Amino acid sequence: MRHTISVLVENKFGVLARIAGLFSARGYNIASLAVSETMDPTISYMTMVVEVKDEDVLEQIKKQLNKLIDVITVTDFTKREHIDRELVLAKINYAAKDKAKLEGIFDKFVGKIIHHKEGTAIIEAVGDTQQIKLLLDELSKFGIIKELVRTGKLAISN
Repeated sequence: MRHTISVLVENKFGVLARIAGLFSARGYNIASLAVSETMDPTISYMTMVVEVKDEDVLEQIKKQLNKLIDVITVTDFTKREHIDRELVLAKINYAAKDKAKLEGIFDKFVGKIIHHKEGTAIIEAVGDTQQIKLLLDELSKFGIIKELVRTGKLAISN
């Protein structure tokens, strides 16, 4: 099962490496990672998505995270009410005759064309994982997705 975990940490050199090392030492992959400063530049907010089959293992990971000196708080959003979002940027090929249809896709999704020239468009979109998947399925109908980049998931309690 995928779990979304946030970790509030002191914004210091090596903190990310120690946290990533904690997961890799136990053989668990971080499927998604987003890190940024908070309003206080001495504190960073990390959002991670990890796949863990056993709830006991997840509890152990959270306990190990809490033991790290630079960790302030650990939050598991899996069983909490929260909002999560991802950002995607995609470069796609499209025929000039399809430009209006391409723009029409964004009536259903939170996104827009941010750059286009000569049959190539760069789009940005924001949504939860399912919305992003549906958008990418729609975009693939217009042509080849030449390049795709995504942020890690961001999550916040509501």
